[in-house]
Amino acid sequence: MSNRISRRAFIKSSAIAGVGFGLGFGGSKILGAKNRFDTIIKGGVIYSGEGGKPFPGEIGIKDGKISAIAQSLGDSANKVIDAKEMAVAPGFVDVHTHTDSNLFHSPLGDSKIYQGVTTDIGGNCGSGPFPGKRWENIGDFYADFPEQIGLNYGSFTGQGSLRQFVVGGNDMKCTSKQLEQMKSILATQMEQGSIGISCGLEYTPGSYATNQEIAELCKVVASYNGLFAIHMRNEDDRVEESVAEAIAIAKQAGVKLQISHLKAQNAANWHKAPALLRQIENAASDGLDIAFDRYPYTAFSTGMSTFIPLSERQGTKAEIVERLQDKVISKKIGEYAISRIARLGGPVNVVVTSCKQEENKRFIGLNVEECCALTGKEPWPFIRDLLIDENASVSIIGFAMTEENVKMFLSHPLGMPASDGSVYSPVGPLSKSRPHPRSYGTFPRFLGKYCRDENLMELSRAIKKCTSLPASRIGLKNRGILLPGYQADIVIFNKDTIIDTATYPEPHQFAAGINDVIVNGTHTIVGRKATGSLGGILLGS
Repeated sequence: MSNRISRRAFIKSSAIAGVGFGLGFGGSKILGAKNRFDTIIKGGVIYSGEGGKPFPGEIGIKDGKISAIAQSLGDSANKVIDAKEMAVAPGFVDVHTHTDSNLFHSPLGDSKIYQGVTTDIGGNCGSGPFPGKRWENIGDFYADFPEQIGLNYGSFTGQGSLRQFVVGGNDMKCTSKQLEQMKSILATQMEQGSIGISCGLEYTPGSYATNQEIAELCKVVASYNGLFAIHMRNEDDRVEESVAEAIAIAKQAGVKLQISHLKAQNAANWHKAPALLRQIENAASDGLDIAFDRYPYTAFSTGMSTFIPLSERQGTKAEIVERLQDKVISKKIGEYAISRIARLGGPVNVVVTSCKQEENKRFIGLNVEECCALTGKEPWPFIRDLLIDENASVSIIGFAMTEENVKMFLSHPLGMPASDGSVYSPVGPLSKSRPHPRSYGTFPRFLGKYCRDENLMELSRAIKKCTSLPASRIGLKNRGILLPGYQADIVIFNKDTIIDTATYPEPHQFAAGINDVIVNGTHTIVGRKATGSLGGILLGS
């Protein structure tokens, strides 16, 4: 996959020479105009992103790229950033997100850029903006993007979205003609810059595809050297079978495999984590190009509609609501839902995070047990009525995992942190819900809580997991490592204070310890403040 720039050029550092530098932002100052570099970063400890020993040095940036790295580069630059012995690393790469059109509401990428993320990859879990009624392909989607964005953004093609577009939302086998149509559409997406294909086999209508159908689509992705990312069919009682299924599809297609947010969910399955890693290791030993990502939290986030069995979740939302209103069908759905909630540990472990109807917004931030106390309803009647009121669209957080397994997955050589979140903002329309704190805190939490405070691993190895490892998975060229000739995506942070501050009750809080963020040479965050200058690009366009 290339990093070609279409209609968006880099915003040169010289174009923002008058934006607050020299006014106490991170020790930056304006120097002469005609200089060897646009920017020099001095005084920091450089972590290249390759996992090697850090070293003191200076980085020179010119025309959006790293131009030089040396012990001393002099002062021939338009700007000098004094990194004050802080860590200087490649910008973090979030390989698994659901940002997508949220960048339309927050072009800066607030919750991501303030935690040091410079590259964000959306379209995961089988669901993305294209192909669909509004955007038939990734080119159409990209054409509607804001003229300037703060992050580099790329996207998978969602297999569920693709199936919805061609086959529809019902549980039915695709015809050979429909399969060829999906393959043709997918090829077009790959040619237009899609990262690969993502599956969300826990969700409809992607879950209705046979493994053979998915493998045929993955063969198209393999022909472009793309990536197959999979939210597996089951992440609790049948998680081992689901890992085996993902590996079998990837082997059949000859495609690179990324297992999304690897987990062993619910108390009855926590002991399975080592076995899952053995399955992955064995597949790698057999020659499969495989890795996985994982967010550094013990709670997941999904839709409340997952409490409806797949057989009753097909079709339109209106049809789903109609089933919920049917007394006989609803009773069967309720039995399934209550069994799911029991395996999670009860209604106290399920928290409502978003509702659109004004009268239901009082439930946001409350667990189902609290909601039941507030309404006088039992868990299933409450869930059923809420889903009906909200047209089957309610977001939840579920607490179902252990710290021990989080550490086990994050520390594994094939594992890397990823948010599974989206761009949010403390202001505007993206501030209205109560999202999982991972959207604000994934990378600082990994580096601060786990790697520094709990000694999970040394910082250089942790930074590799945040940078060059995910960059290599999605085929990014000239990103993820601090080397001359690479794009100047750089984060400067205090390794002693970096930490997440977002919480489940109060998620809209920026991380601490991130001092400066540079995207394609553009100073986007300086001294923990946004400059107003945006240097992100659309990857592959």
